[in-house]
Amino acid sequence: MSKQFPIQRKHEDKTHKPRAKSKDFTTAVKMPSNVEIKAWLRDLDHVSKRARELSGSDGTVIRQHDTFFHVSKEGRLKLRNFLNGSGQLIFYERPDMSGPKLSNYSITPTNDPQGLTRVLSDALGQVGQVKKERHLYMVGQTRVHVDSVEGLGDFMELEVVMKENQSTDEGVAIAHQLMQDLGVKKEDLIDGAYMDLLLAKGQQNGH
Repeated sequence: MSKQFPIQRKHEDKTHKPRAKSKDFTTAVKMPSNVEIKAWLRDLDHVSKRARELSGSDGTVIRQHDTFFHVSKEGRLKLRNFLNGSGQLIFYERPDMSGPKLSNYSITPTNDPQGLTRVLSDALGQVGQVKKERHLYMVGQTRVHVDSVEGLGDFMELEVVMKENQSTDEGVAIAHQLMQDLGVKKEDLIDGAYMDLLLAKGQQNGH
């Protein structure tokens, strides 16, 4: 929702001082947000080892099939199927740029991912599908994903889950520090989504 600003009225009387503008404006509804980084992995074993050390755990293995749908507005809509009878419908807005970027999203669970995928496919049409095996490690407030994506290869994705009143700059600083801790180089950062990379690869192959 848009921010509500106080109305300033013009006065013919120049001796009248206009009311001072308020400095603090808030929105009634705010979408959850992450600061995200995605990168190609040169050394899967090294990054996986560092992620285990930093999280103090062996991580969680998650298999995911994401189906993307056409939408009329900016952003992406996908149905995430966990292949266990559960799923999530996710809409998110994120700039296509390398390096840390703010992602706003909304999400809702479903117990019928296959049925919902069919309905959305009929209504909107599919952009494509992304199939991956994900290892999830929690490091502080950051979700560290080590992904093996079918048809693409191995990647690392960081999602710094923003806290209330936390600035984007703070999230970016956390992401940059974790990049260094994991041994990920700036030149390996990528923009866009896995879906974009698969589409681009298909075009290169003439599909």
